[in-house]
Amino acid sequence: MNQNHNKLLASQLKQILGLEREPVGVSFMKELPLGGMPGFDTDTKTRYCQALMRAGQGEQIVISASNISCPASAAAFGLKPLPDKLANGEMLLMMGLFASPEAGKKAMEGMTRLPMDEYRYVTLSPLTKMNSAPDVVVFESVPEHLMWLALASIYETGERLQFDTAIFQATCVDSTVIPFVSGKMNASLGCYGCREATNIEDSESLLGLPFDQLAALLDSLHKLADKPMIKARSKSAYQSFSGCGE
Repeated sequence: MNQNHNKLLASQLKQILGLEREPVGVSFMKELPLGGMPGFDTDTKTRYCQALMRAGQGEQIVISASNISCPASAAAFGLKPLPDKLANGEMLLMMGLFASPEAGKKAMEGMTRLPMDEYRYVTLSPLTKMNSAPDVVVFESVPEHLMWLALASIYETGERLQFDTAIFQATCVDSTVIPFVSGKMNASLGCYGCREATNIEDSESLLGLPFDQLAALLDSLHKLADKPMIKARSKSAYQSFSGCGE
């Protein structure tokens, strides 16, 4: 695996789908390489959703316990313990996201998290800049783009997809940790945090998948682009319907 391969994958994904943000590769690391991570920002205090936004715009970021500023995502990655007020639902009630502490607590209990201290670093980079294989690739884009990615993932099997979300921790848990732990694609509508703290558009959602599934998915995406995608995007049936109604 090398940067040319990753660059080709990213280029084809952007060209076929019309992505405006870069596909972001996310890696979980126990230690950083000798010599560090040249070109990566390791210091700026950041929420994970903000780091994902920045990587989608071309930056490279390393997140650790020392610079992550969101307690929920810090716990999701096993970098820091979950604060009591988040765990018991009190903070989610105060934020107005759930009707009671019990509902907030249940939402937090259902979060998929990495074991505490199993990984010390989370790196984010545009896929096109990566020299090695990331663990997960995350897409922030409009639902039509994510729809084709999801369809491509079941092109050979026809199986139904089931997405897992509590409409909270959409970037860290839904789009990153769940695909990493489950080995399956997961999509999210977004959440309060990422929509308040980043430039994600009202019209955009998220999808993450294990990197090792990306090449096969792209092969299926090419096949979908040959006919179904062209047909759907032409809106010929709608145009015919609209014309008949005039």
